[in-house]
Amino acid sequence: MTGPRDDQSGFASDHDCPIPYMQRTREYYAAIGYTTPYRWAHYIDAPFQPLKKPLAQSRVTIVTTAAPYDPAKGDQGPGAAYNGSAKFYTVYEGDSTKQHDLRISHIGYDRKHTTATDSGTWFPLPQLLKARAAGRIGEVAPRFFGAPTNRSHRITIDIDAPDILARCVADQVDAAVIVPNCPVCHQTSALVARHLEANGIATVVMGCAKDIVEHGAVPRFLFSDFPLGNSAGKPHDAASQAQTLELALGLLESATVARTTVQSPLRWSADASWKLDYNNISQISPEELARRRAEFDKQKEIARGNRAA
Repeated sequence: MTGPRDDQSGFASDHDCPIPYMQRTREYYAAIGYTTPYRWAHYIDAPFQPLKKPLAQSRVTIVTTAAPYDPAKGDQGPGAAYNGSAKFYTVYEGDSTKQHDLRISHIGYDRKHTTATDSGTWFPLPQLLKARAAGRIGEVAPRFFGAPTNRSHRITIDIDAPDILARCVADQVDAAVIVPNCPVCHQTSALVARHLEANGIATVVMGCAKDIVEHGAVPRFLFSDFPLGNSAGKPHDAASQAQTLELALGLLESATVARTTVQSPLRWSADASWKLDYNNISQISPEELARRRAEFDKQKEIARGNRAA
């Protein structure tokens, strides 16, 4: 005998759970010919810094893995293919009082289910400014910061995270909202959050890759079960973006211990089959895997040249 079907029991589909990005990534790169599995950053304990003052009196910044648009670096528009030329390799900063065109063509977001037409889904500065106007936070810090999406744990821990910390300290930042997009972005964000928190700055990571962030043990994590590239809410849905930021701000206030995860109640869609697609080798033909291997090798050469420049 078999168990009851989903429509009889009321159970959700078995695949309607957080995507196992670490497993999918290992299997995917093995399938395209890379036999040494990547080691994801893993910690058991996490530092924890409570807010030093009420949020309504706190200065808040954003740390993003999105990249400033540069027309000299090829197609970075909505739906663009992965563009290694658009990557950045050192921390950058931006003026929080100005509008910015930040894009995510340089990273592995979910290109099948996300068209990247609304930067509000990965860069919540407009919503943070609204929170300031409403008195929800004390101030938006004068600068936000870009964290390079780096596969090297050492570079992130020894160079990029201390750089971001120094800039936050210079701006007298009380708290940081950290927004990753791709799988490695989530690891980078976790490492940056740990470093800021260990040095007196409260953080919250807003992300979509639950396994990677929790593997890295962060102080506070707001998990949105959305396709990668939508950590700050649904595209062209200001209410969703406002609610997502409010959940993150609430977590900054309410968490009392490290490794506190809150899951957003928002759903991407009633149909959860989108979760079956991202880097799932059971859904990819051998011919497509070979094409992706060739494209990956090409992008690695581009990145190697950019780093050397």
